[in-house]
Amino acid sequence: MIHTYLGETISFNLTYKKRTSMAIYIDAYGNIEIQAPKGTPVEHVLQLLEEKWDWIGQKSKEIKDRTLGPKGKVYNDGESFLYLGKEYPIQISQDINIKQDHVVFEGDKLHIYVKQLEDEKVKQALKRFYYQQCKMLVERSIQSYQSNFKTKPRSVRIADNNSNWGTCNARLQLTFNWKLAMAPLEVIDYVVVHEMCHMVHLNHDRSFWRLVGKMIPDYKEMENWLALSSWKMTV
Repeated sequence: MIHTYLGETISFNLTYKKRTSMAIYIDAYGNIEIQAPKGTPVEHVLQLLEEKWDWIGQKSKEIKDRTLGPKGKVYNDGESFLYLGKEYPIQISQDINIKQDHVVFEGDKLHIYVKQLEDEKVKQALKRFYYQQCKMLVERSIQSYQSNFKTKPRSVRIADNNSNWGTCNARLQLTFNWKLAMAPLEVIDYVVVHEMCHMVHLNHDRSFWRLVGKMIPDYKEMENWLALSSWKMTV
């Protein structure tokens, strides 16, 4: 079916099922399906569609952006970068007198101070900022959850790892991806707890997930955030 509202047109599949209420589903490819109880008038379906119009548009855009993949970043004032789950514009300032290029988070933007106005200098300053923030946030999270464990990590390291958000080896050495600083605090906590639980269970058996769920009951939501957002966690 096709419906036009506020000057925009979308297509969707309408399926009648044995259920008590209507629901809208959008799959990984952006296909929209509305499931409705048998006998529901089409007018009621279209009313729900219009009530959820903004939400549908937002989800459809997210899917389209994710499908296209990350755009190449430019290092100019106004370009946005993720930090703690939100996007903030950068503002670049040149100061030849500073000791080291660095980034200051000012609440509404990431202010980058560099000696030389070069893209690579800005990029490296951002990465250094994320490394530092990740280390601080991870250590804070470990301290917060340590009382739940009898053992402690022997070491904690921040690294550049494209295949894992975190790892724990048999020697209780924890390693975390610096890009975690781009994730919301609750997601960082989940990844930290996940790896700390590996100090008890090195595999992903039921006992492992029970332990994770005991501390992070909504851990599946955290995993979902990473799955949907990791494509845009880039510098």
